[in-house]
Amino acid sequence: MCRGVVLCFVGLLIISCSAFAQPQYGFRISFTDKAGTTHSLSNPLGYLSQRAIDRRTLQGIAIDSTDLPVSPVYMDSVLTLTGGKLHMTSKWFNYTVLLLNDSSDVLTLQGKPYIKTIEYIAYYAGGLHKPARNNEPEETVTMRTTGSALYYGDAWQQTSLVRGDYLHDINRKGEGKLIAVLDEGFSDVNTAPAFDSMINGGRVKDQYNYADASANVFTNGQHGTTSLSTMAGNLPGTYVGAAPYADYALYITEIQGSEQVIEMDNIVAASERADSVGADIITISLGYDRFNLPVNFSLTYADIDGKTTIAAKAANMATTKGILFVASAGNEGGGSWNYILTPGDADSAITIGSVGLDRVPAGNSGYGPNSAGHVKPDVCMVGQPASVMRNGPNPVLSSGTSWATPQLAGWAACLMQTTAILTPYQVRTAIQKSAHVYNNPGVQLGYGVPNFHTALDMLNVKDLPQMPGKEDWLSISPNPFSEQVTIRVYSERKGTVGIQLADVTGRVVYSTATEAGTGVRTIQPDFPQLPGGVYFLKATLNDKEVTKEILKR
Repeated sequence: MCRGVVLCFVGLLIISCSAFAQPQYGFRISFTDKAGTTHSLSNPLGYLSQRAIDRRTLQGIAIDSTDLPVSPVYMDSVLTLTGGKLHMTSKWFNYTVLLLNDSSDVLTLQGKPYIKTIEYIAYYAGGLHKPARNNEPEETVTMRTTGSALYYGDAWQQTSLVRGDYLHDINRKGEGKLIAVLDEGFSDVNTAPAFDSMINGGRVKDQYNYADASANVFTNGQHGTTSLSTMAGNLPGTYVGAAPYADYALYITEIQGSEQVIEMDNIVAASERADSVGADIITISLGYDRFNLPVNFSLTYADIDGKTTIAAKAANMATTKGILFVASAGNEGGGSWNYILTPGDADSAITIGSVGLDRVPAGNSGYGPNSAGHVKPDVCMVGQPASVMRNGPNPVLSSGTSWATPQLAGWAACLMQTTAILTPYQVRTAIQKSAHVYNNPGVQLGYGVPNFHTALDMLNVKDLPQMPGKEDWLSISPNPFSEQVTIRVYSERKGTVGIQLADVTGRVVYSTATEAGTGVRTIQPDFPQLPGGVYFLKATLNDKEVTKEILKR
């Protein structure tokens, strides 16, 4: 949907003030070092969450100087000298972006020994960080009028094509994984029916709006809403997304009304924030090849080499921190640009193209490889069209790589829902190798359409929930649980399974009975809203009875 460019200026551009009342000029100011920092590598809790530290520890990733925040001494100096407004900082790449009302104020930084480079990256005639913006048109939408499958509803076909239902069948629905979503706007997510279980369950763990410098992400249009629905949508019988029980962090990085380099800096800032809060996956349904302000510039094919643009660098750095970075191939196929967009060119990103249910690429899905010759896109998901949700009660069809990309992120979260230690490289490689044309990749298909049952087998994870047998005839997973448990019982003859849940006082809070045939029967009880704590689940079947302790998070 969105396009732009990352282009580094060698010299310093100064633009005279226009007739607008409060224009703002964006400058990227890079520092030579981090002298004066108040933080240390020995006390990372000062700048990383415990969850982020745990992710690093599990993957054997050291905390290094790129994790240290920028020097507060330098920041105080540049803010004082310029009188500018802080937009963002990047600890990974040691720079800040300031917004100045008078561009000549940046000259006060010339000759300062701690300044490495100054780049002019944005111009906003009326200023930035304003909450009221006009929504841009979104990708094509048609209302769906046909029937739907049981449980998944209109998401069934795109789910079954990649065997995502297999992951759900073994109770992998993203629980415990944190997905950071970088997009344009999440209007109505806080009120739409498809997201009520996520909102009510407190599974939006962090949020920030880089367009308005505020915590309000439920604004600026529904592009992010639509992307999020393919993962977090949860209306059984109508629509179920790829990771309905995952946790989410929502970040607006796209600024409506123009395409400017600063939006790539927003990607850097949001990626660093996602890292700090402990995200396992970053997904972005935005991509850039040109920008139109402050001047018209375009990337060249040589620039999308996987490591040149600041957006691609952010994707690669996030991966080194143990995060799977999922990026859109873009919708420029067949047009004047034709290629994938950045950060989808990034070496370490898993880049997603768009296909129909017949696995044929969408005509406008971006072409690879990147200019360094790496296969891009990596794989393709259903996006021509995809079933999505917005603010209404019913699914719609919409086309674009924007909707294909988050599906992959959701299923990847389900793959990663394990106590096994999986690196981004391992997950990406398994997904690639599971795809249907892995041995003969194409410029639009990449390695093809993945099969997540196959990908899980390739990961060789041993800690899947065990199926019950004659001796241990009942199993419960996950335990602890956040929203839903799956109960499996084994019976040698037909009978009635009784399920009763009691709290620590012995008060029964839920009970049900269901018929079971021979073999294994799977039951997903519809527990009421429960406070966290210890509960006791008693199951009866014919002449058998067992009580197990379970923990609600």
